[in-house]
This record gives sequence, structure tokens and C-alpha cells, in this order.
Amino acid sequence: MSTPIVLVGGGLATGTAVRELRSQGYDGDLVVIAGESHPPYERPPLSKGYLLGKEPAEKALVNVESWYAEHDVDLRTGVTVESVDPDARTLRAGGEDLEWTGLLLATGAMPRHLALADDSGAPVHYLRTLDDSTELTARLEPGARIGIIGGGWIGLEVASAAQQAGSEVVVLEALEQPLLNVLGPEVGALFAQLHREKGVDVRTGVRIDSIDSSSDGPTIGLAGGDTLTVDRLVVGVGVAPVADLAADAGIAVDNGILVDARLRTSAPGVYAAGDVANVDHPVLGHRLRVEHWDTAIKHGTVAATNLLGGDAVADHLPYFFTDQYALGLEYVGHPGPDGFDHVVITGDTEGPVEGRVFRVWWMRGDRVVAGMHVNDWDAIDRVRELVGTQADEAALRG
Repeated sequence: MSTPIVLVGGGLATGTAVRELRSQGYDGDLVVIAGESHPPYERPPLSKGYLLGKEPAEKALVNVESWYAEHDVDLRTGVTVESVDPDARTLRAGGEDLEWTGLLLATGAMPRHLALADDSGAPVHYLRTLDDSTELTARLEPGARIGIIGGGWIGLEVASAAQQAGSEVVVLEALEQPLLNVLGPEVGALFAQLHREKGVDVRTGVRIDSIDSSSDGPTIGLAGGDTLTVDRLVVGVGVAPVADLAADAGIAVDNGILVDARLRTSAPGVYAAGDVANVDHPVLGHRLRVEHWDTAIKHGTVAATNLLGGDAVADHLPYFFTDQYALGLEYVGHPGPDGFDHVVITGDTEGPVEGRVFRVWWMRGDRVVAGMHVNDWDAIDRVRELVGTQADEAALRG
């Protein structure tokens, strides 16, 4: 075997990059090393269609399993990369030393753990992997009491799936509204309302003092003396980038692996992509690490191009989507370190949230720093057009 390009990671960035390498005509040796026992897969189905029991696991695969052999890719699943030596251009994985001519680190992120939950001895779920989703899906059933700590995207998507499965659901959020740090209080309140309209017990401004295991299930002690007993506890309090491999190799890290606009790390020949990549964004003018599906796809394409000597730039605006009940949205942009100073909501403002059609604009002065549509499926092009521009009220309503 000649010296291969090696891609480390089992997610969407890796799966996209390896497919792109072949589609761009690279016919040299390729090795994909994935720590899980599955071929690279994307994560949105894990809290959406697959968790709801509406999609098979195979639909989450970036490339069908047979694709790798058909395209002469050495796919190694269930293998851990133990170390990387950028100077020698080698790595050690599964007890074997392997040379590489180019290296992509797409090691992703891992859920932040809650010590109170982990130390309780109670059944606790974190949702990150396909196996996590498989296990949790089996627990979402009629009458099951599901407690969710964290009102972010994962927590709310799990709440939606659990409610639709007939479970009794309570969401415990420490902040004043769900998604407060992402969307602000006005829009966060709309998501709280959406779930309450569906019968979910959404509690905000909550402090958890204790979690204990009992014969009836996990018992959660809240500040003020209230207690809740549930059958299953799901913790969704964010993720942390998996950057230890890079750090141990002397590659620059800070909230992920630091890369330039072409996804190059501080080590020659080494690139990083996806959730773990902290990018010096050429359009937004600040560093940005994004944990969403679209970014992983874009990064995979850019990394593949540049591994082959190209000059692609990761300059796309961040984009994400969510589906909760019959509500769907798409979001574009990023307020950055300077944030936003006000929000403009255009469209429906009355009636159940699930049935409304509206748009949200996050503004800094008269500049649109992010935009979102809810159930307005013809609006995404207009949202992309306005983000990053100056716009008055009439333009936002147009």
C-alpha cells in the first residue's frame, strides 16, 4: 500500500470528505478510522426521525456500508486512534503504526456530563451516538415518565419525540427560557410555549440540588423542596469538542482544534473539520465552532479539496434546522461575540405556536446578524439574502 490519506472520525464530515476525495478523482489509498462500530453517519436522525421510530438506522449513514469497499476505501470501525505524530506523519491506531500523506481530524464532540446524575446510580441517558439513540428509543413509550435536564436543541427534540410516543415529559432548564443563549428571551419563550401547548411540563429557572436512585426511578430534588420521580432521565447540557488527540500531538487547540479558513491546523498536512474545528471565519471576522449538520458537510468538501492541493475556503454562513412536532425551522447566521441588541418577528403572532408561519431577525443596530423562518418553507433564500446586510423594517417584512 502506498502512503494513504487518513481520515479520523465517524461522522458526517468524514463521510462527506472521503466521498468527495473519490469524486474529485483521487485514486490513491484512503483509510477511514471510526471509533464506533458503525460506518460514518450523520447525527440529526438520532434526535429526530430515528428516535421517533420513523426511519431505519441505515438512513443515517453518510454512505451505504458497501460504498467503502466498492470505492477501495480501507474502513476501520471500532478502532481508536491513540496518538498522532505530525513531524513523522504517522499515527497509532488499534496498536498499529500507520503513515499518512494527509490527515483529517474530524473527531467531533462528546456530551458534557452532569456529575449529580452520573453519581446517582439512576438510569441516565446522554444522546450522541447511534447506540445512544437506539437505547433511548426503546424507553420512549406510552405512560413512561421521562425527565429531561436541559432545554437546548437536544433536550427539546427529545421532549418532542417522547411526547409523540405517549410519554409524560418534564423539561428542567436552569435559565429563564429554553434556548435563551442561542435565540434570546423572546424566541426562547415561544419554544417553551410550543412544548407546553403539547402537554410537556417545561420548568425554567430551575436549580437541581440532588438526584437519587429509588425503586420507582430517578428522583430529582429541586431547590425549594420539590421532588420529581421519573422512569428515565435524559441529560442534554451541551457538548465539548474532542480535541485531546490534537492537543497531545502539539497541534494548537482552544475550544476545539484551531484552523484557518482553509481548515488547516497548526501542523502541516493536518486538517480539522466538523464539530471539533474552531474556524477563523473569513466572512464573519471571528473564530467560530459550529456543531451542526450543514457545517459538517461544507467542511468535509473543503477539507477534501485542500487535502488534494486545492484552495477551498470555509466561508459559508452557519445554518441549522430543527423539527419539533409539526413545527420546522431553518436558521442562518451567527451574532458573534458582539451579540445582537434586538429581535424583530414578522408574520403570525397569534394562535398555537406549532401552526404559526413567521420569521425572526436578530439585529445589531440595523444590521441583520442572523435570521430564521418557522414553517415558512419559501423563505430560506430571503433569509440567506438578508443576513449580513443592513435592513429596515419594510425589508424584513418583504
